[in-house]
Amino acid sequence: MSSAATITSIDCLRVRLPFSHGGPAPMFAGKPRTTLDTVWLRVHLASGLVGLGEAYAADLDALVSILQNRVAPLAIGRDAGDLTLTTTLERTLHNMGRSGPVLHALSGLDIALWDLRAKLAGVPLHELLGGARRKRIPAYASLLQYNGDEDLVRRTTAKALTAGYTQVKLHERTVAPVLAARAEAGHGVPLMLDTNCAWDIEGATDALVQMREADLFWIEEPLWPPEDLDGLRQLRDRTGVSTAVGENAGSLHDLLAIAWTGAADWVQPSALKCGGVTALQRVAAACRDSGVRLSPHCAFFGPSFLATLHLLAAYEPEVVVERIFVDLAHIPYARSIPFERGAFLLNDAPGLGADPESSLLESPYVS
Repeated sequence: MSSAATITSIDCLRVRLPFSHGGPAPMFAGKPRTTLDTVWLRVHLASGLVGLGEAYAADLDALVSILQNRVAPLAIGRDAGDLTLTTTLERTLHNMGRSGPVLHALSGLDIALWDLRAKLAGVPLHELLGGARRKRIPAYASLLQYNGDEDLVRRTTAKALTAGYTQVKLHERTVAPVLAARAEAGHGVPLMLDTNCAWDIEGATDALVQMREADLFWIEEPLWPPEDLDGLRQLRDRTGVSTAVGENAGSLHDLLAIAWTGAADWVQPSALKCGGVTALQRVAAACRDSGVRLSPHCAFFGPSFLATLHLLAAYEPEVVVERIFVDLAHIPYARSIPFERGAFLLNDAPGLGADPESSLLESPYVS
């Protein structure tokens, strides 16, 4: 083990990014949501290098507690170059839960470790993932929920297309706003719908039949529970609409099962939930070999978003990345990873290609 690559400490930053999406605050776990919250990790090496990661945090304090009290003590003193480190820690901590906050914490650590490995090698992360096939990553606009308000859905769809996005995803649950979005976008613009597990098989079938004129590119997370893979197959057979799932998968094993069984047309791993870059690589390989299509879930704006861009830079075929379409109080990496003409542009800086701006770290949004 290189002493320079030894992990010496791990810091946790609670990041709360205020946002507006032009309508009433959407609900999250029964409460109005006005900020997008994640935990950012700073993993320090003996050499002085710092790697950045990001973990999903339904509860910031709970996630920080797991990182500080469980994950960090096991990681400190270990070699950041050890490709088995996060999977080893996952096994060590498996009695605390095979999914949920423990896996989320390890996901953040894994992203930071890959940032460090690329920095130690002096190359952008995509070089370690097979080399960039492209550095321009097209994006689709992922609208938040407007609770059936047709006018807001129509206006926000128009705003997204004007901003340069060429694909739009809705988070609605009724027919009228979906048809309104299609009318605004016109035919030929891919239109996706994510219902966040709103329906059973009968309700989903009925709704999709009524939405047939919308010509949906895919229906995402249509069923409760999300593990109902047989129901997903039935829904696809009944309606002919492509299905997309994976955001709520409990583990890498679950994501691989979706790919290898063809239970859905699109598999959607979330880097800051499912195991970081290591898991994204495994899912991407399974999709490539099985013929199921890859479309990572990407609902946040920090290091996990950058890690996803690097993976997609190296992946064949081209994948359009998700971008939540909101007005943020601060847009991380807006200068170093710019959005131009419907796509994000990667640079050749080592690691993830960008570090947090001092203006963000010194803002009230980070603690």
